Amino acid sequence: MLYERESELARIDAAVRQAREGRSSVLLLTGPLGIGRSTLLQEAGAAPPGDLRVLRANAAPMEQDFAYGIVHQLLGPLLSDGLPALGDHEAPDSEAVLHGLRSLLADASATVPVLLLVDDLQWVDLPSLRWLAYLVRRAHGMRVALVCTLRDGDPRAEHPLVGDLADAADLLHLAPLSLDGTRALIHHHLGEVAAACYAQACHDTCGGNPLFLQSVLRDQAVEGHRPTPEQVDRVRAVRPTQLRDRLAGCLHAQPGPVRDLAAAIAAFGDHGEPDLIQHHARLDTISYQRALRALRRLGLLARQDTPRFLHRVVRDAVESGLTIAACEEARVTAAEILHRAGRPAENIADLLVGVTATHRPWAMGVLRAAADAALRRGGADAAARYLRRALLESSAGDGERAHLLIELAKAERGTDPAACERHVSQAVRLLSSATDRAAATLLIPPSLLGEATPASVDLLRNVSEDFEPTGPHQGAACEIALRLEARLWHAGQENPAELAGAVDRLRALGTAPPLETSGARELAAVLINAAVLSGALPAPDIAALAGRILEREPVASAYPRTTLPLVALALYAADAVDGINTRLSGEQHADRPNAGVHAENALIQLACGRLTQAGEQAGRAARLADADWREPAGVIRAAVAMETGNTPLMEGLLADSAKRWPANLAMTAMRQLLVASLDVRGGRDADALESLLACGRQLEAADWRNSTLFPWRPRAIFLHQRLGEVAPALALAEEELAWARQWAAPAALGRALRLRALLPGGGGVPVLRESAAVLRTSANRLELARTLLQLGLALGGGKEAKAMLREAVDLTTACGAPWLTERAHAALGTAAPSQEAPLTHGERQVVALVGRGLTNQEIADELGVSTRAVEKRLTSCYRKLGVAGRRELLGGRSASEMFAAR
Repeated sequence: MLYERESELARIDAAVRQAREGRSSVLLLTGPLGIGRSTLLQEAGAAPPGDLRVLRANAAPMEQDFAYGIVHQLLGPLLSDGLPALGDHEAPDSEAVLHGLRSLLADASATVPVLLLVDDLQWVDLPSLRWLAYLVRRAHGMRVALVCTLRDGDPRAEHPLVGDLADAADLLHLAPLSLDGTRALIHHHLGEVAAACYAQACHDTCGGNPLFLQSVLRDQAVEGHRPTPEQVDRVRAVRPTQLRDRLAGCLHAQPGPVRDLAAAIAAFGDHGEPDLIQHHARLDTISYQRALRALRRLGLLARQDTPRFLHRVVRDAVESGLTIAACEEARVTAAEILHRAGRPAENIADLLVGVTATHRPWAMGVLRAAADAALRRGGADAAARYLRRALLESSAGDGERAHLLIELAKAERGTDPAACERHVSQAVRLLSSATDRAAATLLIPPSLLGEATPASVDLLRNVSEDFEPTGPHQGAACEIALRLEARLWHAGQENPAELAGAVDRLRALGTAPPLETSGARELAAVLINAAVLSGALPAPDIAALAGRILEREPVASAYPRTTLPLVALALYAADAVDGINTRLSGEQHADRPNAGVHAENALIQLACGRLTQAGEQAGRAARLADADWREPAGVIRAAVAMETGNTPLMEGLLADSAKRWPANLAMTAMRQLLVASLDVRGGRDADALESLLACGRQLEAADWRNSTLFPWRPRAIFLHQRLGEVAPALALAEEELAWARQWAAPAALGRALRLRALLPGGGGVPVLRESAAVLRTSANRLELARTLLQLGLALGGGKEAKAMLREAVDLTTACGAPWLTERAHAALGTAAPSQEAPLTHGERQVVALVGRGLTNQEIADELGVSTRAVEKRLTSCYRKLGVAGRRELLGGRSASEMFAAR
């Protein structure tokens, strides 16, 4: 399929018209490898009119030794006798022979104009090339149009006879495809319109070269991928093997200096500079410029000053022609040149990771410096890659290797906890100091919501016994002792005895435990978490201590992985999120987005009942989450999904849980709650109740009794009632209310009172009034709205009932709970606001781009605004349309939310 070659086809048509009029012409189509010369030539002669004879020849590298091969392809259809013998290099190429061939063509064209098409002029055998050059100098008066193609950059393109042909011809240089042409080719191969970012990625990656682009798109089509934003990274990374082999063949035919320069460019990757590349290739300036010009004319280099390959597959093609040893030696040489030139350590390290060993004394220092630089910019994966390579370089004693392992474990903490644990264990065996072993062990990231691995628990215990954490430590040793104790308590949080021991330890610290050091705050946060899970201490006491920790914990704490998440969770459960809100006001404008900030913000919004904002923040946390925040982000998203009744999100999380969620108690309980929610929405109430009761049994076996975190009892109460099982519902309601009074958090107590009031004999209106009074002291406006709605319904009419229902309308609208708003309006006898609320022009633009599957960043780029502006417009759309997020914005939602609403 040809795109954007209309002007070249028009020039060929014009040449044919001239031939009909007795005026010969010569056209030469030039361009780099893959630009589409052969396809254009094929299209030019595909459907000739009846009054035109098309004679075609295709040259090939393997046929250059067949003398007169192209002459036979062209003139053979006219006359098989009288032509020079095919492949006979002894055949004369005298003036008489050349003239005779010209006469044969002249006779043929006397009655019917002739279009001669010769593909790949650079590979035409020498006798045929000599005849073509002879013909173009003596074509006057002949009804002939000669159209040839010539690959730029090929060594044979410099032959004098090719130069003679080029001098006599009109040159047409084929340009790369435009972005529109790229879009058209994508649509042709993949059958649908490409997303803007996908088309741009294809255009940038392939440089408008049709061969490169079609190779990439064929791979995409075979894999069944669509041209969507999600495939952008894949299309940038794909390296088609068939294209690699074709490029390797092209490069193999190049002169030595061209191959040497290509090998040098490949060795430097993205870090080469002209003078350094020239030095590596060992070329003088003239030879370097000539080789560089050849690579550019071949179309293998990107259009920029510094030599860079057009596509990663070109580097693959270059390296496929070298032995493994030669490739490694070329990279080591390039790395050494960069090192001597004083280039950044990361650039050098990028080359060193591609070789097994350098045996260069400077390599170890460069790799460690590169890892340090990568960590400073947030590139933990790159740092780990450099340090793993440094381990191969290490020939020092145990101490040096141990410190390398520790640096590697630090890099892996947030991305690969299992590898971090493994490397810490290896380092501990090599360290001679008990303090060093303890400090190294603390690098293993704790599992915030689950048990530690048995190996890490054993390591903690062994190191703790060796370190004597109960001894009279001072300074750094005391800090290590406190953090070791915190990790041990946290590792046992699923064990009822350990959980009770942690609560006793918290009580022993008194009402004002020391919190001046990070170790003391981490210990207090872990002990508070035990009290939250078990509900063993009142929420106000926990909130007070958590608030004190939050006041003292620095915004950029060196050890935030345990303290901050656990404190945030405690304040959420205690219905005391003001402290987190104050803290976040100083973190929102950090230079780098932070999963922890978004997760904490989602907890705040959820605790306040603001579902739309909670969903947005939880989604951002999930996208940014590293190993520390992956599980908490998943739990928060699940809680938001169940509150909003977002069935697609719940289904997605449940599918993801089977592959990614660990089998700890917290994640198992959340999975059971998701299953129950989906069962209710599918009309399977009995199955849902069974899942909830099983969840409750598991939680209570571990003495996890806090139903703010895992609300199995409130939901089981509703299902018992709906199934007509009043006695079990009452029993659970009494249990929930007793726990809530002991816990003393307004949101939990107000909800328990409402659940009890709605059961037969549960107190009715007076208890609902008590629930409303309690919830007015809570941050959770959605729980208050639910109670006001039920109270308005229970009052059965009148001024007070209408006031309650109108307030419920206002609160549910602000919280982003349109299903509750509809119920309140129905009770009032008023119409709910139209779902087609008026949107501004900017808001409509954003909605349209969301419908195309664009991310916030892509929408911002499209509209020329900041991502913050996009977020504000989306939030406004959600509020106006009464939806809870992107899925509902596009696809609507169910209003049957009673399960979460009760």
